[in-house]
Amino acid sequence: MERTSVKSIKQMLVSSFVLALMGTSINVSAKAYKTVLVHGFQSQQLSAIDPTKVESDGQAYWADYWGALADERIDWPSYERIEGKIASDYLWPKLRTMSEQGVCQPGCVFLTHSTGDLVTRYIIDNQANWLENAGLEPLNIVATFDVAGAGGGSELADLAVSAANGLANPVIEAAVRAWLGRSVGQTLGVLHDLKVNNARQLATFPSDRTPRLRFVADGDLYFNATKLFLPGIDDSVVAAHSACGANQAGAFDSCSVSVGMDGKLESQDGVRNFWPYHYPMLMSDNYDHFSVIVNQSKGKVTTANSSIQLAPNKQVAFSTYEEEKGFWIWKKKYRYVRQSDNNSMSALLFAAMPE
Repeated sequence: MERTSVKSIKQMLVSSFVLALMGTSINVSAKAYKTVLVHGFQSQQLSAIDPTKVESDGQAYWADYWGALADERIDWPSYERIEGKIASDYLWPKLRTMSEQGVCQPGCVFLTHSTGDLVTRYIIDNQANWLENAGLEPLNIVATFDVAGAGGGSELADLAVSAANGLANPVIEAAVRAWLGRSVGQTLGVLHDLKVNNARQLATFPSDRTPRLRFVADGDLYFNATKLFLPGIDDSVVAAHSACGANQAGAFDSCSVSVGMDGKLESQDGVRNFWPYHYPMLMSDNYDHFSVIVNQSKGKVTTANSSIQLAPNKQVAFSTYEEEKGFWIWKKKYRYVRQSDNNSMSALLFAAMPE
């Protein structure tokens, strides 16, 4: 645990950055909705099962940027299954407490990363019934910001399960080791849920019409050891079909049919059909699966959609501009988000949250 003084200094530094970015006196409390964090898969938990570290692991996951800006955090262990103990021992108790305390009465935005996207879909599908059956008020989840979302699963999880069952060749085993940081062991936990077919069967069509905003990367990790096994564009862990919210797995070059991940305005082999209420927003070929949630600028960002209305007078919007590159017949037009060359994607997301 951090000492109080160190934590306070860190929060002050993060807040100072946000104020400088916004150019005004806006702070976290000025946002219209509460922010709830739902982290992703944590591979180290598979080899060191320790329920006493679930909370501290969740805190560390968001420490670089979002931890100091959020109102609540939902922590869960990667060594369990979503429909098993993750739901009964971690999701339900937290949701019950949030309802009892009225956290989401003004509305909540769930900000998820990676497998947190899949976990949140399960929450959206079940939370109202769970809470109403307990005589409590359902959470008012206004929207989700799904960053590098794994709601459609990851082909790497399929590889990991195969490797655990002794069905992988050395190339697959090397890719799994690169991703997990070690060889896969006997504990697989949420990796079963992350298999592409399994993920796409889990709470696929929640009756709740919560808008799910997608923020997608196309970067390189692990010396490209994993990219061979991910179809289409990917962030080295999750393919575009999953991160964009496509209603079927496939090889896609973008979340849009008219703008590339690099911002180029031309025809793309992009996702055409999405899961209900899934809306791709920002895309970038400069960020990878993990750099999207830290406070480090990696380069320009583009939009698949520049704005979406969440409620009357409440919208998420990104200001864009167009730029031409090249010469004569080779000239191409690109679309970028303003200030994205100087600010991290996470900072852009926070600035765009409704006030």
